[in-house]
Order: sequence, then structure tokens, then C-alpha cells
Amino acid sequence: MRTPPAAPGIIELNVQSVSQLFNSLDPAPFHERDLDRDAEEFIVSWAREFPRKAPIRVVIHMPVAEANAAQPDGIAKAFKTYFGLRAVMAERERRELMRLGRIYLLIGLPVLAACLALSQLADNVVRGPAMLKVIEESLIIVGWVVNWKTIETFLYDWQPIARRRDLYRRLEAAEVRVDGH
Repeated sequence: MRTPPAAPGIIELNVQSVSQLFNSLDPAPFHERDLDRDAEEFIVSWAREFPRKAPIRVVIHMPVAEANAAQPDGIAKAFKTYFGLRAVMAERERRELMRLGRIYLLIGLPVLAACLALSQLADNVVRGPAMLKVIEESLIIVGWVVNWKTIETFLYDWQPIARRRDLYRRLEAAEVRVDGH
């Protein structure tokens, strides 16, 4: 049995003019402009509240005169372009993190192997069981601490970036509607 599609999450913005939605300092053509930082934060914070599988709809309320002059297709294209670019940037950030993780691994594994080997060799060099135990345990701890960042990177650090990328992709695919009131 198929589950029905999730109801769209609706984000509503009330603005007085289209210029409130976009960064006024951005010289790019209208459909390539950056969103205003406050507008982006508002949209993203609301989008995070919706279930991950739910489609998103953005409804922009503005005065009728502004809505009639607004070029709704241009606004929708600007949203799609902006969030599409954000998704690409987040994916690049995730890939760079994975590349760094591989570098950490290339450094950490040999250091761990060396520390483990040295802890075994310490038995031949150090006299006294108490001191031997301290040196052996210290070397093992150092070996694992060197790999901490690698483990953290591959297990945890990439997840928030991937979630942000996926959220931007959902916002890129969002239906954008301009409504005059």
C-alpha cells in the first residue's frame, strides 16, 4: 500500500516590495540575485521545521500593485537559482571535508601503527613494570588521539552539511507564488 504524499510545508512572507526579498547591493541581474540575509534566514528556519520528505511552498504576500509588477516567474527563478547555488556550495563543502578526512586518515593510521609498535618495543627498553605500563598506555592513547579528528570527520562532521545541502535542494524545488493583498 502506498503512503499518500506529504502535504506541502507552506512558508509565508509578508513584504511591501520585491526589493525586500533580495540583497540590494548585489549587481547581478534580477533572476540571479542573492536573497536578502534576513529573508533567507526566515525561509531556511521555517523549512527546517517541515518533515524531510514534505515538499515546500513559498507564498509571498505583497500589496496588489507590487504583485502585479513583480514578475512572479522571475522571483521563482531567482529562488531556484539562489538555493540551487547554495546546494552546490554545501556539496563542495562536504566533499572538501571528506578530502580532509582522507588526509587525516593518511596521517593518523601510520602514527597509530607507530605508537602501537613503540608500546610493544617499550618492554625491551624500559625497566620497571609501573613505568612500562605508563609508557605503553600513553603511546596507545596518543595513537588514538591523533585519529580523533579522522573518526569525528567520517562519523559526524559531514552529516549537518549533507542535511543543509538537502534542505537547499528542497528549497530549490519549492513552488514559489506571489500573492497580492
